[in-house]
Amino acid sequence: MKLFFSLLMALVMTGFVAGQGRKKPEPCADAQSQAEMNICWGNEYKKADAQLNQTYQQLAAMLEEEDKTELKAAENAWIKYRDAHCDFVADQYKGGSMRLMIHAICLGDVTSNRTTELKNQIKERKQ
Repeated sequence: MKLFFSLLMALVMTGFVAGQGRKKPEPCADAQSQAEMNICWGNEYKKADAQLNQTYQQLAAMLEEEDKTELKAAENAWIKYRDAHCDFVADQYKGGSMRLMIHAICLGDVTSNRTTELKNQIKERKQ
């Protein structure tokens, strides 16, 4: 069973890392149980969310009120998308102990992608 989870994690991380175009160490490689993996990946998502919130605040500080309203509406729509998308992805494992981990990995990945989008907006507005 441990081999199955190791192979699954390798495949999951290969997909995420390949999508980012660079290799990086797996943050939860030392987790010894499914519960530890769930907690670790949950913490990784929290880090990604904190970075997103910081970037969002940086962008919002650059905007006029009308643009801030549009950004807030876009962000609220994105949050609904993120949550629905990651629920769908994780529900492949409904009833299984790794559902929480898959959900957290998805949330972290989608959130990191959104942070990149907002950072690109900041760069474009500085030009």
